[in-house]
Amino acid sequence: MELVTSEAFIRALALLGAGIAMIAGIGPGIGQGYAAGKAVEAVGRQPEASGKITVTMLVGQAMAETTGLYALIIAFILIFTTNI
Repeated sequence: MELVTSEAFIRALALLGAGIAMIAGIGPGIGQGYAAGKAVEAVGRQPEASGKITVTMLVGQAMAETTGLYALIIAFILIFTTNI
């Protein structure tokens, strides 16, 4: 009967944590799609304000994207710092 070493167990949990961290990429994708759809609706209703709407949408999407980037950085840290 083989026992799992503590190093292998730690590596497995780190990789599992990295996978779970990447689930956070779903939220920004949904949020950015929703924001873009609402911006298109707003431009359709008020075309003369398209510049302000676009700028506001892009700033909001940049803020939403940081969540996904933080999750990616955490996943990379978990993957590459637990080399056994």
